[in-house]
Amino acid sequence: MSLEIEAPDVIRIILQFCKEQGLTNSFNALQAECRVSLNTVDSVEGFVADINHGRWDQVLPAVAQLRLPRQKLEQLYEQVILEMIEVREVDTARALLRTQVFARVKQEEPDRFLRLEHLCGRTYLDVRDLYGDTAREKRRAHLALALSQEVTMVPPSRLMALVGQALKWQQHQGLLPPGTVLDLFRGTAQGQRDAVERFPAQLDRVIRFGKGTHPETAAFSPDGQMLATGSVDGFIEVWDFMTGKLRKDLEFQAEERFMMHDGAVLALNFSRDSELLVSGSQDGKLKVWKVRTGQCLRRFDAAHTEGVTCVCMSRDGSHVLSASFDGLVRVHGIKSGRLLKEFRGHTSYVNSAIYSPDGAQVISGSSDGTVRVWDGRTCEVVLAMKPPQAPAGGEPAVAAVILLPQNSEHLLVISRSSTACILTLKGQVVKTMTSGKATGGDFVGACLSPRGEWLNCLGEDGIVYSFAVAPGRLDNYLDVVEGKGAIGLTHHPHRNLVATWAVDGALKVWKA
Repeated sequence: MSLEIEAPDVIRIILQFCKEQGLTNSFNALQAECRVSLNTVDSVEGFVADINHGRWDQVLPAVAQLRLPRQKLEQLYEQVILEMIEVREVDTARALLRTQVFARVKQEEPDRFLRLEHLCGRTYLDVRDLYGDTAREKRRAHLALALSQEVTMVPPSRLMALVGQALKWQQHQGLLPPGTVLDLFRGTAQGQRDAVERFPAQLDRVIRFGKGTHPETAAFSPDGQMLATGSVDGFIEVWDFMTGKLRKDLEFQAEERFMMHDGAVLALNFSRDSELLVSGSQDGKLKVWKVRTGQCLRRFDAAHTEGVTCVCMSRDGSHVLSASFDGLVRVHGIKSGRLLKEFRGHTSYVNSAIYSPDGAQVISGSSDGTVRVWDGRTCEVVLAMKPPQAPAGGEPAVAAVILLPQNSEHLLVISRSSTACILTLKGQVVKTMTSGKATGGDFVGACLSPRGEWLNCLGEDGIVYSFAVAPGRLDNYLDVVEGKGAIGLTHHPHRNLVATWAVDGALKVWKA
C-alpha cells in the first residue's frame, strides 16, 4: 500500500533523521511505505486552488515531486501549453512541448502533437481554436479534480506511530540509549533533562581503558547523546556513557576504525549541533571530524609549535579557536584550512581560551597568572587582569576560564590553587570560593552545571569540590581518584552527570 500524507515536510524530516541516526531498518520501512513522499503535496486544497486559478509557476514544481499517471500528466502539460499560447508566451509553450512528457505523444499521437506545434506558430488565435467549446475555467476544474484524486491524505499520527515502533525496536537492540527523547522535527535526539541541578554524589559508571593508556581529555556532545574521549595513545573514541560501552551504531567504530592523532590527544570540543568534533594533540596539530562517519574533514598540521591545550568552535561552526603550550591563541578557518588570526601577549602556557557570548572577543587564561580579553577583530588586548592571590600567596597559573550562563558579563576563573573567583569582564572581583585546603588540593580542572548553579572543581588530591555559585559556598566534596593522578572533569549538558578521568586509566561518571 502506498501511504500519502498532507505533511511531506514531516516525512522528509523523519526519513532524514532515521538515515542520519543510522536507523537503517526504520528508514527502509518508512521509505517503502511512504514512497519517499513522492505522492504528497503541502496542501491538497492549495494544490487544487492553484490549478483552478492557473498558477502554473506553483503547480509545475509541485507536480515534479508526484508520480502521476501518464495520461493525466500529459493533460496537465497540454493545458499549460494552451494557456501559454493564449497569452503569447510562445517560447515557453515550445519549451514545454520539447519536455520528456510529450515524447510519447510525438511518437504515438502525431496529430495531437502537430496541432500544438501549429498553434504555437499562429499569429492570430480565437479562444475556441485553443479550447474548443469547453471554457478554460471548466477545463481547469476537470483537471484539478482528476489530479486531486492522485493524492490521498491520512492522519500524521499513523506515521508517528510507525516511527515510534521502529525506534522502540532500535532501543530493544541497544542502538539507542534508554531514556532517549527524540525531537523528530529538529532531526535530533535529546537526552533526558534534570529539572533540578545537583552536585555529583555517587558513582554511576566506570569506563576502563587498556593497560598503558588513559584519557587525557573528554567532552559530552551538546545534544547530550555522546561522550568523546581523547587518549594518551592518540585514539579518539565515542562512548555510550549510559552503558559504558563504545557507540557501535557509529559504523566506523563497529568496524574497529577510529579517529586518531599521532600523539596524545589533549583537547576535544563539539560543534553546537554535535555534528563536528575538533581535536588537538600534543604535537601541535588540529583535526576536525564528522562524528557520524569518523571522516577527517580538515587538518591543521602546523596549528601550533607545541601541544594544544584547549580547542573551541565558533557559534556558526566555521572557525576553530585553539590555545597552546607555545603561549599563543589562534583562530583557524575550517573552510579555508588556514590560520586566520593570532593573539600574542601571554608569557607562558595558555591553558584555556573561549569566545565571548557575542563572539566579538576572545578570553584566555595562562600559566603566567593572567586572564586576557582580546578584540576578536584586531587581535589587540582589551584588558589584562589577575585574579586575587591564593591564600598561600603568589600568582598561581590560571587553569580555566568559564562564562557564567546566567550572566554574560561575569567570568569564572579557576586558578591552580584552592581558590576560584568570579570576575566581571572589566576585571572587578565579584566573589571568591575556596576549598580551604592549604596544600595538596590545587585545582587542576573545573566544570559548571548547565544553568550555572554549581561549580565543580577537581583538585590534585583527587577530590571534586562542589560550590553553590550564588552564595559562593562549598557544599560537598567527593573522592573520585585514589591518590594522585587526577587529570580533568566535564559536565553533561542537560543532566546531573559529571565525568572525571585520571592516569589510572579509569573514566568515571558520577550522578547526583
